Amino acid sequence: MSEGYGNSLAAGASMNGGGGLWQACVDQLAQELPEQQFNTWIKPLVARVTDDFSKVTLFVANRFKLDWVRAQYAGRIAATLEKLYGQPVQLELALAQRESPAKPYIAATAPEIPPTPEPADLVEDNGAGLFKNRLNTALTFDTLVEGTANRMARAAAMHVSGTPGQLYNPLFIYGGVGLGKTHLVHAVGNKLLADRPGSKVLYIHAEQFVSDVVKAYQRKTFDEFKDKYHSLDLLLIDDVQFFANKDRTQEEFFNAFEALLAKKSHIVMTSDTYPKGLADIHERLVSRFDSGLTVAIEPPELEMRVAILINKARSENSEMPEEVAFFVAKNVRSNVRELEGALRKILAYSRFNQKEISIALAREALRDLLSIQNRQISVENIQKTVADYYKIKVADMYSKKRPASIARPRQIAMYLAKELTQKSLPEIGELFGGRDHTTVLHAVRKIASERQTVTELNQQLHVLEQTLKG
Repeated sequence: MSEGYGNSLAAGASMNGGGGLWQACVDQLAQELPEQQFNTWIKPLVARVTDDFSKVTLFVANRFKLDWVRAQYAGRIAATLEKLYGQPVQLELALAQRESPAKPYIAATAPEIPPTPEPADLVEDNGAGLFKNRLNTALTFDTLVEGTANRMARAAAMHVSGTPGQLYNPLFIYGGVGLGKTHLVHAVGNKLLADRPGSKVLYIHAEQFVSDVVKAYQRKTFDEFKDKYHSLDLLLIDDVQFFANKDRTQEEFFNAFEALLAKKSHIVMTSDTYPKGLADIHERLVSRFDSGLTVAIEPPELEMRVAILINKARSENSEMPEEVAFFVAKNVRSNVRELEGALRKILAYSRFNQKEISIALAREALRDLLSIQNRQISVENIQKTVADYYKIKVADMYSKKRPASIARPRQIAMYLAKELTQKSLPEIGELFGGRDHTTVLHAVRKIASERQTVTELNQQLHVLEQTLKG
């Protein structure tokens, strides 16, 4: 975010009182943090801001969350508040009382603590009280933009929601951050509950499962833990790579996994990599993950990115002209979250400056993002990154050598150059030792085609793309 944009947010905060400062901080963190982290730790916070903005007190639901927020996010929150306000802001964390603090300034995105669940968030648990399913009712199949990148994963998820406990059990969805994995698993749960309201469904992030195991171990409440997890009809669990190196957690998840499959309940998981690519996860657990259907979500293609931008803008009661959507989509390629962040910047910039959305306005609103991309992702940077990854010399990228150990990385580098830069095929060919544009086109088509079917190549490309995008 540029200094000018930061100042505009600070100005907005001052005009709207303390809640405006906190809201601006929340909006900024929503762009910077992974969706699950933001929704779990930042979104539920309730803020009280002094009249002179010198102090912000954040109220947290319980001691565990307070300690985690203090350790993991307090420094970042304080730095963001200082950047938005223009001078240091004292940050204090406190436990929320059973009754909400008197007249706090509350972000529009933050519910009171403890939150009042929506009716769809609770189901009766066989007369034993209310069971919280943790589903976000806004994340449905209807609100998910479909495209080539997610079509297979969406079809599999739809099948699971319609016939749980049968085919594709477990369903394992993997892909980079911000591609819609979390949206899909919530959609499965919401569809199942719409069709079968009495079903016992739970959505949970892997970090919360780890926390539940630790608490059950400390308090010797494993019977309650098993009652909760072994009795489900559908378990939706995000980011199972967080189980790495946590032996007791892996043991308990294995037991829950076996118990649920035995009673023909369904399990849907997400991860940043395919099962066999998971590090420090027990082999017997990996084999269970891989025993159903494993499906990838790819970065969205251009047309899908355009549709996402137009649809998201409409959901914000704004219209984004198609030519502006194409401009943004061509420059923001990695994931849906970055697209949404770019859209938020454009809408805020448009409203603050009272100007209609245009390509010129979008270019100005995203100038820092565009500058960073142009500076970081060059063909030369791609060549060096790919050469380092495959342990060959950068000079081999320009040479006439043709052994597979060199030709293959060279083709991958050409593919990435076409995907991640604005260079034309002839320009890319020139930077690869004066090769003809048809050679580059062949490499691009070959790698793009193989990416769809070769899991190992797809994973390598994910790693390279994330490295290059920082």
